[in-house]
Amino acid sequence: MALYLIGDVQGCDSALKRLLDEISFSPSRDTLYFLGDLVNRGPDSAGVLRRLMGYAGSVQCVLGNHDLHLLAVAHGVRKPHRQDTLHDILQAPDRPAMLDWLRGQRMALLECIEGHEVLMLHAGVLPAWTATKTVALAAEVESVLQSAAWGDFLQEMYGNEPLAWADSLSASARLRVIVNALTRLRFCDAQGQMEFTAKEGANSAPAGFMPWFDVPNRQTAGVTVAFGHWSTLGWLNRPDVLSLDTGCVWGGCLSAVRLGGGPPPPEGGAPLLQELIQVKCAQAQKPG
Repeated sequence: MALYLIGDVQGCDSALKRLLDEISFSPSRDTLYFLGDLVNRGPDSAGVLRRLMGYAGSVQCVLGNHDLHLLAVAHGVRKPHRQDTLHDILQAPDRPAMLDWLRGQRMALLECIEGHEVLMLHAGVLPAWTATKTVALAAEVESVLQSAAWGDFLQEMYGNEPLAWADSLSASARLRVIVNALTRLRFCDAQGQMEFTAKEGANSAPAGFMPWFDVPNRQTAGVTVAFGHWSTLGWLNRPDVLSLDTGCVWGGCLSAVRLGGGPPPPEGGAPLLQELIQVKCAQAQKPG
């Protein structure tokens, strides 16, 4: 059995098929973990969702900002953006099944791979959150998405405030901070205040801010955090961080990493990265 982490697909189903052919994926043998932004801006978002739904239990996904945007557009909470390519889902006869499947996905996953914890999410994690707390907070969002109140939640989901976490937060403000950290975060300051304007690479942090994974004393530094979202950061491979958005939709690559299956890592060490697999993608969108 092989375990693969896969970065942002964003509706590029042809590239996904080629990547799965490249790794000789077998649903009966292997497990795929997708790091969010399954849909939007690529040419075949419906194809991606139908493919993943067909793989059933051999696929696990976390939701990204584009996936939540699809739910909001479908529910009439948001209008489509100029660059959106969600029409194939919104106009499909199996639209309800695809949206219900998407609502049932996770916001964060924590897996133990060969004795080492790997935290999977779309964008980032605030420095005060442990891996266990991150998954617990993600479950609060998952619960409301899967409830009858999911439309009310989407109405209150958008906005940058509050910019920082506090355990005393409640109701929509609490859920908004969780969603923003897990699906939008790139930069924050040492106290965990989030910054949402800068979208270039790690060196573009505004004064006083830094990439979330470089905050001193980050509580998730002892696990490997695997994420996507940040195409201008690209591939990053550190013992504590795996960044897997390599810009498929912009004409870059769609990336997968195979974890485990090799010699056991040193005690307390990161799971051995066995292989990086990439396929080149046709450009579906122009930056900006």
